[in-house]
Amino acid sequence: MTAIAGADESGLSAESRSELLGLARQVATAAGDLLRARLPEVAGGRLLAGGASAKSSPTDLVTDVDRSSEALIVGSLLRARPDDSILGEEGSSRSGSTGVTWVIDPLDGTINYLYGIPIFAVSIAASVAGRSVVGVVHNPVSGEMFTASEGAGAFLDGNVLQLERTGRPLGEALVGTGFSYRSQNRAAQARLLSVILPEVRDLRRGGSAALDLCWVACGRLDAYFESGLQPWDRAAGGLIAREAGATLSTIEDLIEGSPTIVAAAPGLEDPFLELLERAGSSSGPFAMGD
Repeated sequence: MTAIAGADESGLSAESRSELLGLARQVATAAGDLLRARLPEVAGGRLLAGGASAKSSPTDLVTDVDRSSEALIVGSLLRARPDDSILGEEGSSRSGSTGVTWVIDPLDGTINYLYGIPIFAVSIAASVAGRSVVGVVHNPVSGEMFTASEGAGAFLDGNVLQLERTGRPLGEALVGTGFSYRSQNRAAQARLLSVILPEVRDLRRGGSAALDLCWVACGRLDAYFESGLQPWDRAAGGLIAREAGATLSTIEDLIEGSPTIVAAAPGLEDPFLELLERAGSSSGPFAMGD
């Protein structure tokens, strides 16, 4: 991709990033409308018998709604930008020629959705050379729209998100996390929590990695960590958290075979990373089996 005048190191101008962000917002809104419209027929497990299938385990489900949402997103993006690349959670993958790749999670928080818990989201990011340059995370139930453009800040419903350095100690930090869908992996993660939980205010498991990262960005969580995330889980939310001022880090050996993504508010990154590393070293490396 040839760099153009006024472009940043991604090769995209501010105008181009704005256009990508506008498209992502528009498509996320449409996909959110679909998810909200289908929720009454799905919530409570009414599609579990025929409309849902297991992905990695019986507790990791993909529904017809996931696939419909992804089809809507991919179709909309390619109608607007037919030469872009696509990477979607539910299998949509294609190579393009523009250098822009859309990284899509059409329904982040599927289990919440199946149970009617209103914590799920559409996550759409545009990346260049493996780095997110714009990101949108939309909760269709609350109507909240988190957005970010690299170098231009993060926003919630158009209001600027800018984290200030927190003065609270780690013991007063509210921390989010998520768990593997595989039982043996969850057992390993539980051992970590036995060290972490006594050292923080409390732990939350929201069920949507994209929203967890956005909640760090807007101050609803002080920190967040999770192992085994896929690119579509964090592409948009990670950019939003970073643009809001959170620190994003990766711990490679906390759980063997699966990097741990860590987001923390300014001022908490060092003590929280030290706590995670202490939790890992005190119990030894945890194997994440297939």
